[in-house]
Amino acid sequence: MKGIKILLGVMVLSLLVAALWDKLPIIKGSVNFVLLPTLGALLSWSLLWGMIIIVFVINVIFVIIHKFGTNQEELKSLKEEQKKFREQMKQAKDQPEKMMELQKKQMENLPATFSKNLELTMKPLMYTAIPLILSLRWFSDFFIAMGSPEIFLGLGWLGTYIIFSLIFSMTLRKILRVH
Repeated sequence: MKGIKILLGVMVLSLLVAALWDKLPIIKGSVNFVLLPTLGALLSWSLLWGMIIIVFVINVIFVIIHKFGTNQEELKSLKEEQKKFREQMKQAKDQPEKMMELQKKQMENLPATFSKNLELTMKPLMYTAIPLILSLRWFSDFFIAMGSPEIFLGLGWLGTYIIFSLIFSMTLRKILRVH
């Protein structure tokens, strides 16, 4: 329960920062001061390649924070348990009584499993939520000022960010063996 309260606190704080972006000039000004000469210069050089490099670097940082901010052994163990349970469900698909028993067991264990998973992955989220919200707000303002250009396959900045973020995140998690 403590983990959920902390998570909600971080999310509320992140949303508050995003909501105050235009109302408190110090937030927007500070982020612009840092990101305009760095990320802005990279995007001015090349929208597509700049975006690819930026998304890659952001994902490297987030995956490393996740790897070292979580107990990887416990996460691996939890995933293995879930995999075994899925296998049992698959084997029992032709046995209605066994299936009902497994589903009941799953429903009983769901809150504990969710809570444990949240507890294990919450620390990295606390470190990355606010910087992520700030960078997304900055990207939004930057690309609106440029006239919302298409960057990749007819997509704007957010679609491009999501596609490359998914690709890089999955690849980096595999390479670095992050669970």
